[in-house]
Amino acid sequence: MTTVHVALWVVVMLVALALAFDFMNGFHDAANSIATVVSTGVLKPGQAVVFAAFFNLVAIFIFQMTVAATVGKGIADPGVVDVHVVFGALIGAISWNFITWYYGIPSSSSHALIGGIVGAVLAKAGAGSLVSSGIMRTVIFIFVSPLLGFVLGNLMMVLVAIGFRRSTPSRVDRWFRSLQLVSAGAYSLGHGGNDAQKTIGIIWMLLIATGYAASTDKSPPTWTIVCCYTAIAAGTMFGGWRIVKTMGQRITKLKPVGGFCAETGGAITLFAATIMGIPVSTTHTITGAIVGVGSAQRASGVRWGVAGMIIWAWIFTIPATAFVAAVAYWLSLGLF
Repeated sequence: MTTVHVALWVVVMLVALALAFDFMNGFHDAANSIATVVSTGVLKPGQAVVFAAFFNLVAIFIFQMTVAATVGKGIADPGVVDVHVVFGALIGAISWNFITWYYGIPSSSSHALIGGIVGAVLAKAGAGSLVSSGIMRTVIFIFVSPLLGFVLGNLMMVLVAIGFRRSTPSRVDRWFRSLQLVSAGAYSLGHGGNDAQKTIGIIWMLLIATGYAASTDKSPPTWTIVCCYTAIAAGTMFGGWRIVKTMGQRITKLKPVGGFCAETGGAITLFAATIMGIPVSTTHTITGAIVGVGSAQRASGVRWGVAGMIIWAWIFTIPATAFVAAVAYWLSLGLF
């Protein structure tokens, strides 16, 4: 077998692995899009996953490839990326996603992938090959996205309480059962727009490293965009029910009005981050928004112990995936 054929075989294998990560991203993060709408009873689980998957896919027509460009070119020096780095990054991210899904812990697929890239690049070439500006923006938004989600969710809840203070609870419930479909659709749109692009970015990184795309290209190949949006939508269709329970029931008790406020606050955050090209965690964002909604009603309405467990998972995501990615990088040197 010639070198070109070996390279092509490896590239195909890694693209398939990336799409598997993308599918798992949708599967793992389906809870972010549907937990509130399911827990409030507005949609049945089966209806909710189809609804969310549809808007994941529609996002392909809405957003520019800003996040894909950040992941593909803004985290690591493209010159140091090779098939082993990409393999390590994907194995690190997939491993963390599986562990956190199994234990029902909402964690960030986005930061798992970023951590994987960082770990694999460190194992190969050291810190000098990382793009500090891109990493710092991502790290800063680990804190900014849940905080912004919290503030917006809290503010939305306060504004709704003022605006509907003369309405009966049954009327408010009826109104927001309908409005929550709008907010859930918007959040699923933001989820697809930000998260699918992360996988597009790593495939683009791979294609540039192996010579199947030029580093001067301003956008990734069309087939990568279509495949990644389709994969994340398919993953969302299968749902991650362990995490749905944590997000929709264990953090705080939600009603349709609270679900609307949380999803709207989260959607605004995701739209803004995607426009700016910042890969953010949909998990962090919606968790912050849900906590903001719960605390707007009363501080005791939030189960802070559960929220604390989630925060610890956030803290460990990047170092844990970086470690696994570094090990996977070294192992891959003997595989292909």
